[in-house]
Amino acid sequence: MSLAPRKQERDFTPEVTALTPEVENLAKDGKLSDAIEKISALEKQTRNAADMLSTASLLTLLIRLCWDASDLDALNTQLTLMSKKHGQLKEAVVRMVDTAMKWLPVLKAQKEQGKFQGVKDRWLELVQTLRDITEGKIHLELARARLTGMLASYHESLVATAPTDLPMTKRDQLDAAADLMSDIQVETYSSMDKKEKTDFILEQMRLESLRGNWSRVRVGSRKINRVFLKEAESVELKLRYYDLIVQLALQEDGFLEACSAYQEVWDTEEVKKDQSRELNVIENIIIYVILAPYNNEQADMLHKLYANPALQKASVHYDLLKCFVTKELMRWPGIESMYGPTLRSSPVFAAESLLGKKTGSNAEGKAEEDLAHPGMARWKQLHQRVIEHNIRVIAAYYSRITLTRLTELLDLPPLTTERTLCKLVTDKTVFARIDRPKGVVNFQKKLGMHQVLNSWSADVGNVLTLVEKTSHLISKEYAIHEASQGKKVGA
Repeated sequence: MSLAPRKQERDFTPEVTALTPEVENLAKDGKLSDAIEKISALEKQTRNAADMLSTASLLTLLIRLCWDASDLDALNTQLTLMSKKHGQLKEAVVRMVDTAMKWLPVLKAQKEQGKFQGVKDRWLELVQTLRDITEGKIHLELARARLTGMLASYHESLVATAPTDLPMTKRDQLDAAADLMSDIQVETYSSMDKKEKTDFILEQMRLESLRGNWSRVRVGSRKINRVFLKEAESVELKLRYYDLIVQLALQEDGFLEACSAYQEVWDTEEVKKDQSRELNVIENIIIYVILAPYNNEQADMLHKLYANPALQKASVHYDLLKCFVTKELMRWPGIESMYGPTLRSSPVFAAESLLGKKTGSNAEGKAEEDLAHPGMARWKQLHQRVIEHNIRVIAAYYSRITLTRLTELLDLPPLTTERTLCKLVTDKTVFARIDRPKGVVNFQKKLGMHQVLNSWSADVGNVLTLVEKTSHLISKEYAIHEASQGKKVGA
């Protein structure tokens, strides 16, 4: 195949026009092989003369005659032969492949009707032929990507329908579909429009998520332009993308990322028009920001969401959000009795819910109970967030407290109290030192020698400033008083 376009030496349009009815009549009379020979002879001349339009017309005519004659063996053979001809013109091959791809839906429909049962799968055969032709050719990369998507869908369909006694198991079929899609790097394709490219990457992410390869899902998420998702025509792609992001975040217990994803979903007109859907999104926003571990980003997002009056549509969840914003202790039995029935009915905390069930490498090292019941695991994490909030509140109001009193305030056993406190200290959320012999927890950080001196120097400086300011005010009052006395004597 030529690497660079050659200058056309001759125009074979009259010859092609004259040959077309002749070979069509031969094909109708059952002489397809004679028609193929005549087309091949003229095709060689047009190809050597670099007449692209005539060559493309002959190639498409050739495969159309094979299709009309229902000779699919000849169709596959001629597709392969014509694409491998020496000095074949690129654009001519592109048009030939595009024409052949239009017949794939017809073969697919025939396959679904059971026409190919017990015989060769003609749809699959044509797909494989076209994929072989497009392999390694940049000018056919768009066609190859679309063919790969079709073949991956075929393998995925076998996951649910194929018998278990096949050489390839259901897992093998899923791996085959995911591997086919991951081999195509559509982000580098300039011939594919943004919408189709984004759809292809989302399909890659979905298949990788099904087989538990979440690291590739993360890589795929970074290939998508989020600015493009904000456009009006990309609503469906946006919702699919953030649904996958939520699944990915739950696999990694990244609740803050899940909260941010739901905020992006909320910022969609289609969601805001549906009240029940909007309410569900708002509830998830509040739940996930509460479940997120405490840090500066989480605290900032927590207060911003609390300041948003639109979240009051989910009144019960908003009241729970208020509890985490307010610097007051929350007793877990009260929280459980007040908000438990509502929260436990959602998929996030439902006992039988499989939302966010760990798969792949994320399931390694996890307890069997947490893997089987991810909703229960998140409920335990909510309890943990309540405990951590209470400890932060206690650290803000107490400089020292006994372990016994701390255990009472937290409604926890002594060992769990100490472990939770140690975790917060390790995460540098609070400062605390435990005196075990005395059973006292000290939340006040001991100052160093230089810090004490600096503090004393600052206090002395403040006192001297106040003394100087007071002396100045007293002198001012004396001056005003003397001036007023002088005016009285003069009068």
